[in-house]
Amino acid sequence: MVDNKLLPILSQNFLEILNDEEYYDVTIEAGYDPNMKVFRAHKVILNYRSPYLKKILSTNKKKNDGTLTNIKLPNILPEIFSIVLRYIYGGNLSLEEYEPSDIIKILIAANELNLQELIPCLESFLIGNSANWIEQNFDLIFKTSFENDLSVKLQEYCTNLISNNPKKLFESLNVVSIPENLLISLIKNDNLQMSIHVWDYVIKWGLAQNPELSSDPTSYSRNDFNALKNTLQQCIPFIKFHNLTSKEFSKKVLPYKKILPKDLYNELLDDFLNNDRKPIKKPTTNVEKIEENGINSRIITTQHAELISKWINGQKSTDELEISYNFKLLYRESVDGFDRFKKFHEICDNQSHTVTVIKIRGSNEILGGYNPIEWKSDNSFGITKDSFIFSFSHDFGSNIINNVLSHVDNEDKAIHNGLFNGPSFGDGDLLLFNDFSYDLMVRCTSQSYENQIKKPLTDTFGFIRIEKFEVDELEVFKII
Repeated sequence: MVDNKLLPILSQNFLEILNDEEYYDVTIEAGYDPNMKVFRAHKVILNYRSPYLKKILSTNKKKNDGTLTNIKLPNILPEIFSIVLRYIYGGNLSLEEYEPSDIIKILIAANELNLQELIPCLESFLIGNSANWIEQNFDLIFKTSFENDLSVKLQEYCTNLISNNPKKLFESLNVVSIPENLLISLIKNDNLQMSIHVWDYVIKWGLAQNPELSSDPTSYSRNDFNALKNTLQQCIPFIKFHNLTSKEFSKKVLPYKKILPKDLYNELLDDFLNNDRKPIKKPTTNVEKIEENGINSRIITTQHAELISKWINGQKSTDELEISYNFKLLYRESVDGFDRFKKFHEICDNQSHTVTVIKIRGSNEILGGYNPIEWKSDNSFGITKDSFIFSFSHDFGSNIINNVLSHVDNEDKAIHNGLFNGPSFGDGDLLLFNDFSYDLMVRCTSQSYENQIKKPLTDTFGFIRIEKFEVDELEVFKII
């Protein structure tokens, strides 16, 4: 066995290679003018140490004219890339030498270069040694961790900080500047107990997106209320209004009653007018109703379940239901999705007879599919003639307006068992995947099934404007 005392010598030798000016065969431009610097490096080391750089190098054909390969990294500052490059060669990084702000920059660079073994070390050191600094610079840390999808651990740490002290952290967070998906990730977190401060900051965020609106709702026209309602329509279903006191509801929420869905407003009004009412810790809201037949869903109702059951039976939509099924919830993205597809496969692999339902963000559309065979994670195609995919469009009250049913056409590629994908059907007919910012997306084509259940959005000239759609919620049920 080689003594670990010899490893520093090996590390030093590789750093000497980095500093050698004779054998380098690639140049790297870090930063951009006027703060740009050129670094010399070696393809063979970069290829094995950074998957991101390996991908870039693989696209550059070998040149025989002596021209060096050049890589540009404009998003990484030269002084930060110098630190990261020494780590790539030497395998060492003395974090105690750097300020927390520099460690954040190193973390972003490591994430871009896909240095996965370094990221946990950086985040653990930051959380363990700079807790006060993180709290004092919470706005920077929160937006950096989510916008760059740095790590689940740092994101969870930020979310827990807010859960423990929402007023203080919301005040330190520049709420008006964060993207909608980050705001939603905060307010829908079950650990964040609703306080009037959350509602205040949701309204503040909505007004920031509509700068023409006054802060006084008593002066609003019908169009003003509609503008604010449209802006906050994705946020409102996740707000825990039931945890407010009657006084807070009357003073802060009622002035904005016209931006609330009618059924939610009537439910809240009835609740808060009840003199025996007490705030409840974990309400069942209009997006989390438990149906009478036991369907625990934030997406579908008994009406949807009955229609899906008919399709499983091979019946037409207009037929009387012959056999009904229980829909047992296995997986819910907003609850189980921290590890996303890893968690999906842990829960659903080897489970057969499942129904997947997907709520498209910013629309009244539901997509989904029925898989009669077991899910797997071996990047294979599951073979079956009994699967189908579908889509629903519905009004605000979840009443079905239209539906599309599409049976499998190529049974050899009925089910897609991608290790890095969610529950997917066909050869891209219903594909769930993470985009570059780790948002859950869905794309639909027409390859292995009869009909395309959702087509891309096009402009007036027929060119594709939106091809993939962001997912608001995903659920998988066991059909019994």
